[in-house]
Amino acid sequence: MTYQREIILEELKKTKTHPTADELYSTVKQRIPHISLATVYRNLETLANSGLVRKLEVTGRQKRFDGNTEPHDHITCTVCQRIDDIVHPLNEGQAPMPQSAAWHGYRLTGWSVEYFGICPDCLQKSNAAVTDNTR
Repeated sequence: MTYQREIILEELKKTKTHPTADELYSTVKQRIPHISLATVYRNLETLANSGLVRKLEVTGRQKRFDGNTEPHDHITCTVCQRIDDIVHPLNEGQAPMPQSAAWHGYRLTGWSVEYFGICPDCLQKSNAAVTDNTR
């Protein structure tokens, strides 16, 4: 583990916001002023490939990274793109085996489900805008 990789990992584990490489670069640059964006990208890929961080590839969006490697899923706000962790009973026990996977002879090694919704902040803004318009 290189010094730069260690700092990148520390900073990622501190945040709960699931930052992009660019966002994490801004934070890491405060601790390592001479680090390049390419170095942050390269190290995040290495950390993800080694299983020390999770790479979140939400359809049609920029990659984000998660320092929490415990089993959990994510929900993305369709308004502001905020990503939050969610844990449900499927994560705590056996993975669900879709019938069709079993029929085709697959051995399930993991799964990924994308959840989308509107976060509480955006809902509150939306409700405030509706209230303002009805006055």
